[in-house]
Amino acid sequence: MTTTSQAIRAYAEALPEGATLSAKELLHLGERAAVDQALSRLVRRRELLRVRRGLFALSVKTRFGERAPSASIVVESIAKTTGERVSISGAAAANLLGLSTQNPSRQVFWTSGPSRHLKLGAQKVELRHVPNWQLRAPNSKAGHAFRALAYFGQSEAREAMNKIKLRLNEEEQRELFGLRANAPTWMAKELSALAVSTNAS
Repeated sequence: MTTTSQAIRAYAEALPEGATLSAKELLHLGERAAVDQALSRLVRRRELLRVRRGLFALSVKTRFGERAPSASIVVESIAKTTGERVSISGAAAANLLGLSTQNPSRQVFWTSGPSRHLKLGAQKVELRHVPNWQLRAPNSKAGHAFRALAYFGQSEAREAMNKIKLRLNEEEQRELFGLRANAPTWMAKELSALAVSTNAS
């Protein structure tokens, strides 16, 4: 006879890497009390990771042993479940574009949802609430440039913009200019200057 723990483990193993689980999603496998107990048991046996209170994920098996799932995949899974918008942070975007060499000690993602912390094995991950305008084009290079500009702020905007221009092709520059709606005035001004220089070239 299959136990609730075994049923949950089998269900989790059928999901893609980084997919998250909560007790409410598992009630087809048993009563709430039994599901809660089974989840706690699986965490104690290190067969599941407790990402945060009430949220779990399965470790990924590799030929070198087990590892925590990728933070970006877990965050994407959470976003799909909650409906919030997420992107890499402005600091991560600046790093990705080669505008900064700072390597943050923890991974930070920007979100339209509430701020909270996740734990993936030894890795700490932060979801930080930001205004919706900072989440435009979450997966494009132009969107990352937009977030990097927001990260550097008004005092460093001109210098940052000059560096950003060198890292984007014409099409990406036009996409970046198109993201100016709802941006702060100082950002809109820098992006308008980008549009003028792009059209003049």
